[in-house]
Amino acid sequence: MGVIIDGLKISKEKREKIKKEVEFLKDEGINVCLAVILVGKNPASKIYVKNKKKACQELGIISKEILLDEKIEKEELKEVINSLNEDEEVNGILLQLPLPKHLNENEIVNYISSLKDVDCFCTKNTGKLFSGNFYFAPCTPSGIIDLIKSTNVKISGKNAVVVGRSNIVGKPMAMLLLKENATVCICHSKTENLEFFTKNADILIVAIGKPNFIRGDMVKKGAVVIDVGINRLSNNKLCGDVFFEEVLNVAGFLTPVPGGVGPMTITKLMENTIKAVRLQKNKIKC
Repeated sequence: MGVIIDGLKISKEKREKIKKEVEFLKDEGINVCLAVILVGKNPASKIYVKNKKKACQELGIISKEILLDEKIEKEELKEVINSLNEDEEVNGILLQLPLPKHLNENEIVNYISSLKDVDCFCTKNTGKLFSGNFYFAPCTPSGIIDLIKSTNVKISGKNAVVVGRSNIVGKPMAMLLLKENATVCICHSKTENLEFFTKNADILIVAIGKPNFIRGDMVKKGAVVIDVGINRLSNNKLCGDVFFEEVLNVAGFLTPVPGGVGPMTITKLMENTIKAVRLQKNKIKC
């Protein structure tokens, strides 16, 4: 029986440190501010924004919500982002994805100043990530690195397999694992004999959006398994991409859904906002 990685507990410990940093900055006359832009009324996005606002309130970070009509045009959205870029009282800008279909996400995220891009989605920050010389790392992948390290399993030299190749999780996850000196393999929907790769993974990270897809017989005994997926079943229950009960009997460590990766993602967003304050305070060019 494997050990369940408690993302809520680890996140809480990290948030205590963030709260102290926010208080320290306040003593210096700096109020930390995160602006969140929500376009449209996507139910899932509204929940995510609500959770981010709650985290900000708990930590003493000012949360500035910008709610925009789903029919907003590109130029108008660009003006909103530019005004936040120029606002010295705003330290971080988060554009909640997905956007309505008429807006090009890859184009819009590049309107955000790289100094305030706390989600690390703009091309400049993504390029820095791939070069290994970066200030911001995407929140979910960097949170996953913290979860792995909490197990005291050494990442360096291990075989790490990432199932999923999205720009938000899969690709940046591979880069962060490489930075930790793991040997990394990315698998995806076109991978043949997926089980061969997953069974050879010392560290397995799954982010594909398919409920209970990874079964116990697909996992190496004693592996660290990180389940990024969050899916709602027909009975309204949440589950991950990993069949929890089966994999827990094989893995050394496993994250639950919910309570695993999710809390860490928001915590890393708060950390990145603090990093943004330091960059802006020291006038570092990003």
